[in-house]
Amino acid sequence: MYHHAPADYVCPFCALVANIENENLLSRRADIVLKRSLITAFIGLRQWPNNLGGVIVIPNEHFENIYDLPAHLAAEIHAVAQAIAIAMKAAFGCDGVSTRQHNEPAGNQDVWHYHLHVTPRYTGDNFYATQGEDMPASQRAQLARQLKEHLIDQKPPP
Repeated sequence: MYHHAPADYVCPFCALVANIENENLLSRRADIVLKRSLITAFIGLRQWPNNLGGVIVIPNEHFENIYDLPAHLAAEIHAVAQAIAIAMKAAFGCDGVSTRQHNEPAGNQDVWHYHLHVTPRYTGDNFYATQGEDMPASQRAQLARQLKEHLIDQKPPP
């Protein structure tokens, strides 16, 4: 319905789900903290200095934005986001968690695959006053390992 991806768009999130890694794709398999039949969650490439460990939750099937996303996948995405948020509290000792989701250029969407950001938050972290920066793969992998340790204790949603 409302599409903005160029005709030759190569989706980096679809590549991650398909286990494709190459010099043109910045996300890595080591970034993945949870992968289910319908949903994948991974440490985001861009991290905010006071909020390290931000996760992106995506449907494994390609949908460009919220307008295309089937409701049953939205429910699955939020169930995974809840599990991630609970694990973040234990893994990162955060005071809270924010979720964000962007659609279309005016909505600040920058990857043309539906995704939900789950971000650890701390009192006085000035999240909205800071800028995110791309994090090296080795640091993302460490954050992924740390978060996965706390996801193991949780039962997956039905």
